Amino acid sequence: MNDEYDIVIAGAGPAGGQCARDLAARDYDVLVLETEPESEFPRQSNKSTAGTFPSMMSAFGVPGDVVQQYTDSVVLESPNDHFTRDLSGAVLDFAAFKRWLVAEARENGAEFRFDARVAGPVMEGDEIVGVRFNGDREVNAEIVIDATGPSAPLASELGVSTLERENQAIGIDYHMEGIDLDHEGYGDLHDAMMLRLDHDIAPGGYSWIFHTGEDTAKVGVCYIQNERHREKAKSGMTIDGYMQHWLDTDPRFENASKIEGGEVLRGSAHIQMPGRMHTDSFMAIGDTVPTIDPLWGEGINKCMQSGRAAAIAVDHALTPAQPDTSADRLSVYEDLWHEQVAPKMKSRLLMTEILYLAPNDRYDRLMTDLNRLDDETLSRANDGDKAAIRKLLHLSDIPELLSWAKRRLRDPSNRWNPA
Repeated sequence: MNDEYDIVIAGAGPAGGQCARDLAARDYDVLVLETEPESEFPRQSNKSTAGTFPSMMSAFGVPGDVVQQYTDSVVLESPNDHFTRDLSGAVLDFAAFKRWLVAEARENGAEFRFDARVAGPVMEGDEIVGVRFNGDREVNAEIVIDATGPSAPLASELGVSTLERENQAIGIDYHMEGIDLDHEGYGDLHDAMMLRLDHDIAPGGYSWIFHTGEDTAKVGVCYIQNERHREKAKSGMTIDGYMQHWLDTDPRFENASKIEGGEVLRGSAHIQMPGRMHTDSFMAIGDTVPTIDPLWGEGINKCMQSGRAAAIAVDHALTPAQPDTSADRLSVYEDLWHEQVAPKMKSRLLMTEILYLAPNDRYDRLMTDLNRLDDETLSRANDGDKAAIRKLLHLSDIPELLSWAKRRLRDPSNRWNPA
């Protein structure tokens, strides 16, 4: 086997797979190291609910045969109300989607080594020159990319990863059947992706139902380990407990059960501003840095965009007559990340923290506001537009906002808005 490559990528998820796909198409020698055995891939890493939108499908040429269900609407729920917006989407078969990415990258010329657990970087002085895996195996590269997710074995050792436990989101997802998708008093969830804001079910987070055809859906709960979670969480209750509590109390699940043979998906991501995302000859992409959409948790599109931004940065570094893999040359990656992958990240994180700390009755009022306002207000607010955000605020929110601001000023790390 070759032990010298232009680029070595650790991790074959959406970010790593897309980055390999793009770079191999440009005739670079690319190696992807993936922890899981190929015969089981992706078993341990099949952790996404996999809801996405047509913009991602068209931007990356994703075929329809990896789609479980096309959807026509997005439904937001509060404890006592809901809001429905017509918006096309797709719920992917995430395992099939990841295998498709591998096949695409291979067809373009990328090499994959499965059952290859990354242990750390190979260093010459202060610069990374390769990757150590499976104990003492080594491969060298001009540029190394960490796409391993929160474990971040390369980024952590290089001091690039800044993931903090208090910003970690923890989620669980079941594939279920027998769900009443149009129960009286709730929104119609046929061909829909639904997100519910309700601290009784997900303190400091949200829950979801994504229709996957007939009476089946992906059903999950996620919470961020934030102040509202610490305040509202029931002592000793785990993510599994909150999931079971929802299934026991929501009438839509009265006759529902987990699909036989269906896996219970567990995952985590970090909701925070990224710190440094690159250094000499190295970039961290996908969930190795906090790439997930902070407000609604959509990660596939963001991860693939970050992989594409890293591929552009590799081109920028390796195409000159005298290749330059310095941190200064690779800084185009961070520029693209902030301009295209996650623009207005600080505003969106601010809105995220305020949203998930709001009390339940405020969620009911949010649904009333969304039903009153034009269809685009939510989209603009979701994109961090301050004028749209102001339309969703009320004078009665001022005490809660002032209290939130005081807590942030007392936080010495100022972690929600690092400069």
